[in-house]
This record gives sequence, structure tokens and C-alpha cells, in this order.
Amino acid sequence: MKVKLLDLRPQYQFIRDDLLKGIQNVCDAQSFILGENVRKLEEEIADYCNARYAVGVASGSDAILLSLMAIGVGPGDRVITIPYTFFATVSSIVRLGATPIFIDIEPETYNIDPNGLEHHIRKISNRKSHLSTLKAIIPVHLFGQCADMEPILSIARRYGLRVVEDAAQAIGAEYKGKKAGSMGDAGCLSFYPSKNLGGFGDGGMVLVQSKELEERMKVLRVHGSKSKYYHKYVGINSRLDEIQAAILRIKLKYLAKWEKRRIANARRYNQLFKESGLLGTVSIPRVYPHNLSVFNQYVVRVERRDALRTHLAKSGIGTEIYYPVPLHLQRCFKGLGYKRGDFPVSEKAARETIALPIYPELTEVEQRYVVSKIGKFYT
Repeated sequence: MKVKLLDLRPQYQFIRDDLLKGIQNVCDAQSFILGENVRKLEEEIADYCNARYAVGVASGSDAILLSLMAIGVGPGDRVITIPYTFFATVSSIVRLGATPIFIDIEPETYNIDPNGLEHHIRKISNRKSHLSTLKAIIPVHLFGQCADMEPILSIARRYGLRVVEDAAQAIGAEYKGKKAGSMGDAGCLSFYPSKNLGGFGDGGMVLVQSKELEERMKVLRVHGSKSKYYHKYVGINSRLDEIQAAILRIKLKYLAKWEKRRIANARRYNQLFKESGLLGTVSIPRVYPHNLSVFNQYVVRVERRDALRTHLAKSGIGTEIYYPVPLHLQRCFKGLGYKRGDFPVSEKAARETIALPIYPELTEVEQRYVVSKIGKFYT
């Protein structure tokens, strides 16, 4: 049996005619940049995520970059985030001449540890030169589960910091009834094809609650120009195109159903690991009772991870490692001065975690096959 990590073909075949019609309509209209589909998608995504406004941009990476630009992050500033995340979270900070300050993650959710965040800020609070340059916090809602936002937002208010949520993997996820991306100053979404709501290429969106931030984002995404050829800011070229917006509008209608299937698949994995007696060997994802995870990834923690991955590959099972090298140990960030051992929880997660197939169309037969092969490896 072959079980891919992600198979988009069943989803495509199910809505193929609608998708092709949507693309054809854009081609017939010959309107490709910031047209009616983008405007309507912005409204629909804002409504889906319980945000006041949404701004379509070219990618999830640009969503983070533009959010930081809009809140005024620049050279000499410091931005707090985690080292166990996708590269774009941190590269966006560095691109603006700011410095990323890393906080370690919680061992069970892989999200930022609010206690570590509080400890770090208290530690530097007497060093006014450091505290005055601290500008923002980027909590990452990793693998589809929201970070513990209540203490994070409380800390941010106490110290006058802005909060940019990296919700690239978490559209539709909830924290105490609030949607991912709707709680901070800005929330960043990605429509990369592998995301729960994926396009046919790159695409992203920024959720905001402030009209002022929304207007600034819309200017920044078009070279800093509100009126053509008149530039208020030095912006970038980052516009969600009409074809991607048309595709995403069609797929958005099915997102809630697809995410329910992901949740059901996660629960089935949990049960199968329990029935197989593997829970002492395989640490399954923990979802806090106040959270709704949408399982962009189903990530387990295991011993001999790399050997297991090789074994599963030989059995025709696709897996992935998110993420093999924490960002504080990446060569391009060597100048930040971090070293191995600085963030032990992140480093341990990088050694032990593996993502299993979780996409909505995954069958029970395929899941049983995956779990049986994992069981065989450990017996």
C-alpha cells in the first residue's frame, strides 16, 4: 500500500469543474490583480476568522513581513518568537533590520512557552536599553493549534508590545472560542497548497482589527502607493492575484467540512495508537481542552525517529520532519550568537518529532496501515 503524506488529487477531483469554471471566469474578465475575487475573498476570510478586516497578499511569508512593516518594526528593534518554526517567521524580522529574540517552546504543544516569555521580559526590564527596543511578539500557532494567547496578550499589554500571530498553519483553529489570527494586532495566513486552505500556488492574507492597520497594509502591499505613482511609504509588491482568489473562494466553502475530517482522522490515530499499545512509545499530539486544533499536521514524538522514517518510507508511507534544525542553529543566523543547548525543548523536538499523513481524504484502512507499520518497527 502507498500512503502519501498529502494527496491533493481527491480534493481537486471533487470540485474540479467549479475550480476550472472559476479560473475561466477570471481569464474571460481579463482582470488579474486586486480585482473582485480578491475583494470578496478578503470579506469572506475576515468573516470566517472573526476579524474586522483582511488584506490579501502574495504569500504567508509576506503576510508576516508586511505585518511587521505596518506596526513599525525596523532596524534596531527586537521581536520575540520561537526557534521551532518555519523559516519565514524569523527571516521576516531579520529582513527589516530587527533582531529576533528566541523563547523556547512548550514540550507538548510546540508553541511558545508563556512562562519563558514572562521570565525573559522580566529579566531585561531593568535594562532599559533592551526593553525600549522590544517591539513585538510573534506567537506561532504550530501544526494547527493556537498558542496560549491569554497570558501572551496580557504580557504584551503590560509592556506595550504589539502581537502578530503567525497563523499560517491554523486557519479555523480556536482558542477559548476565538479564531486564530483574530486576537493580536495582526494575524498571518498562508494559502500555500499544503495548507488546510491551499491555493494553486503562493498566496497569503493578513487579518487585522484596526482600520488604520488595514489601510496601511493595503498601501504597503502596492509599493507603498495609495494613488498610482505617489508613494507614502517604501512598500513591496505583494498582491494576491485573482486566479488564486477565485480558487480559494471555491475551496473556502468546504474548509469547515475538511477540517472536521482532519480532526476525526486525528482522533482515529489516537485510538489506534491506544489499541495497539503504542502510547508508551509514541507521544500523540496534546490538544488543550480550551483549544480547537485543525491539524494542519499530525505530529508525534518517537525514539529513533530517523530510523522509523526510513522504515515507513520502505513501506510506502510518506512522512515529514517539521523541523529538523531549529532556527537558532541555522547557519544564516549564526551572527545572533545562539548555540546548541540554548533552547533544549526545541532541540529535542527537532530530534524526535515526525508528521504522519492527516489530510481529509485519508481512509481508515490507510491509517490502520500506518499504525501497524509503526507498531512493527517497535516490536
